[in-house]
Amino acid sequence: MKTDMEIAREAKLKDIEEIAASIGIEKDAVYRYGQYKAKIVQNPGGARDKGNPAENGEKRGKLILVTAVNPTAGGEGKTTVSIGLADALRRGGVKAALALREPSLGPVFGMKGGATGGGYAQVVPMEDINLHFNGDFHAVTAANNLLCAMIDNHIHWGNVLDIDVARPAFRRCVDVNDRALRNCVIGLGGTADGKPREEGFDITAASEIMAVLCLSRDAEDLRARLKRIVAAYDRSGKAVTAGDLKADGAMAALLKDAMNPNLVQTLEGTPAFIHGGPFANIAHGCNSVIATRAALRYADCVVTEAGFGADLGAEKFIDIKCRTAGLEIACVVLVATVRALKLNGGARKEDLKKEDLAALAKGLPNLVKHIENITKVYKQPCVVALNRFDTDTAAELQIVEDAAGAAGVKAFPVEFFAKGGAGGPDLAREVLDLCKKPPRKTTFVYGLERSLEDKIASVAKKVYGADGVNFSERAKKQLARMTADGFGALPVCIAKTQYSLSDDPARLGAPNGFTLQIREVALRAGAGFVVAMAGEMLLMPGLPKTPNAENIGVDASGDIYGIF
Repeated sequence: MKTDMEIAREAKLKDIEEIAASIGIEKDAVYRYGQYKAKIVQNPGGARDKGNPAENGEKRGKLILVTAVNPTAGGEGKTTVSIGLADALRRGGVKAALALREPSLGPVFGMKGGATGGGYAQVVPMEDINLHFNGDFHAVTAANNLLCAMIDNHIHWGNVLDIDVARPAFRRCVDVNDRALRNCVIGLGGTADGKPREEGFDITAASEIMAVLCLSRDAEDLRARLKRIVAAYDRSGKAVTAGDLKADGAMAALLKDAMNPNLVQTLEGTPAFIHGGPFANIAHGCNSVIATRAALRYADCVVTEAGFGADLGAEKFIDIKCRTAGLEIACVVLVATVRALKLNGGARKEDLKKEDLAALAKGLPNLVKHIENITKVYKQPCVVALNRFDTDTAAELQIVEDAAGAAGVKAFPVEFFAKGGAGGPDLAREVLDLCKKPPRKTTFVYGLERSLEDKIASVAKKVYGADGVNFSERAKKQLARMTADGFGALPVCIAKTQYSLSDDPARLGAPNGFTLQIREVALRAGAGFVVAMAGEMLLMPGLPKTPNAENIGVDASGDIYGIF
């Protein structure tokens, strides 16, 4: 079979204005970045916000959330299924669109490679999307680091706000994996070069600025959120905000163009809004509210994706994004593979091509737990997309379909990678049937009136299956201070391993009898949530021994190779 890049380059792409027109986007809202990319301007000519419909009776499409079982080395293909499903809906005559996140350069150059789907279910131009795209990540990086520079500049020029240099609250960022930048010292070289202090870098996808960009409804909301960011603390323990430092205006200026969602297309010409890129294990893991709402205004069905497994991405999509933006889900598509379930059942990666009904049966509880979370905790309609590999046997596929049926939902094998939108007509029909049913009111895992500790415990018990939560003494003090400072009503964003429902990546399947360990808590006042760190989560990943960057280059024709 041809490589993903070969398939992408052979595709006959349509002009981006034709893609925009296919779902009714006004021509004056399309700001071109070449022939095949554009930003959709939110208020062309000063008109009312076209991509951000208010609650005024304006028509909206149906929102379809794609999530998955816990990721494994066997692969799940959540983005591929999302793209293929949108293409399949469009083949069925539905006015469909995609709303996806932008890839981070960390995974592109690290161990995962690109994040634009695969095979015949891709968004294109894939090289541009995977690399600099339309500059959004760079704008977030610049806004983040401008705030950091203004913190140190304020300290250098007399520190009127009495910032405590021993208590850093906001870190610099860069969009590459670089373990050497996790902890460092800045300000060396003498008084003219700043005051020496400890500092560190996070990856841009983990920056609070990225979360702010993705959760803001409009420019006014963006500015207000930037202003609320806790940039530092003074020596009495009082928060110093970006607004106190008068940094919010310049930060908003840097993000002015980045706020507008990007429009590209699939290999089959389905419009794709790709905007924002927060990680789902250390952030809320969803594309921007602005892009989702724009897609819902223009399309009848919008397929979106939440990062990693349903315990992380889907939970945060519902408890943070839906709550913030007033979104309602029409149905949830849960992606699984025979390979992933066999790995959850103890199979070795090198044996995945062999039929192993015993390992598959042992791994099925992971699938069932995620189904139950969707249907019983979130109380949303669900269907399983069984992403098929050539090595899957009929007996293995039947076991998974039977397990899904016993849990109360249907499962359909799909072959979007090999066949594009033609690879999942049955799934598309089931999704449409679920979308035609009366919408269910969004059910949250917890109420905002509950304490931060109770909210964390609710997610741990209801979604992860934990017996309870153990908070470190440091975390207890941090939670008490946040509550005293008036942040107790915020939702929570639990940062934990994506590989397990627990906080231990080695505990596969559907573990029980464990206690979730919360070691520290961080306030994200601008984004509007509290991050609870479970286990040893890193905000700056490192490159693997053989990074994908070693495979990437530019050939004599000027074409990039090696992303996949």
